[in-house]
Amino acid sequence: MLLKDKAAIVYGAAGMIGAAVARAYAREGAYVHLAGRNANTLEAIATRIRDDGGDATVAPVDVLDLTALDRHAATIANSADIDICFNATSNDDIQGTPLLDMAFEDFMRPVTKAVTAHFNICTAVGRHMTRRGHGVILVMAGGREAIPDLGGSHVAWAAVAGVCRQFAAEYGPYGVRVGWLLSPGSPEPDQAAGEASAAVPPGATGLLARHQPTYDEVANAATFAASDWARTITASEINITGGAVID
Repeated sequence: MLLKDKAAIVYGAAGMIGAAVARAYAREGAYVHLAGRNANTLEAIATRIRDDGGDATVAPVDVLDLTALDRHAATIANSADIDICFNATSNDDIQGTPLLDMAFEDFMRPVTKAVTAHFNICTAVGRHMTRRGHGVILVMAGGREAIPDLGGSHVAWAAVAGVCRQFAAEYGPYGVRVGWLLSPGSPEPDQAAGEASAAVPPGATGLLARHQPTYDEVANAATFAASDWARTITASEINITGGAVID
């Protein structure tokens, strides 16, 4: 098991990606703390994890509330090290409208939320990780494609990548890694976990651009990134775009 006896927090665990990552972490031996706004959905995910033989707890947390995040992280850290943190929170973006026709407030909403949420998360868990000399913080970010009508989404993802670089530079000397996963898009909400998609992301080109990663594939990459197998990877992007973005 790649994450045996690790303690992991998954913020935004009620979403499809967050839930898939939480299940993968539990499958690989981690004790998973599910956090998000919808307690009922979180409890359903935790029940599935327990039914599959894993361990999980649930806590409703607003990632825009730093005081609440600090309290939540401290509660976990009082009983165990926080080894892994994955941020899968959404950004309340508006898509489908050209920037020319978009109000500035609508453009900035996902940018402000994404940066605030990830800054709060990095500081809340980072206080404990840096003190204990180890830890991994991961998020979905990137925003390197050029795709029209996505509003502030790509700007938000690019900004979060910048936040990761800065925290990685400051946390690295304390043994804490910070990185992000770049995906060309995710399956449709009703697509079964593990089911490959033949849909082409808008504007996508590349070697495997016709294959959007499934939730399970995103979760597998997140598991590798959180494990000791990736212990030399920090301040870096893990590109799971199937060639849609070429490095």
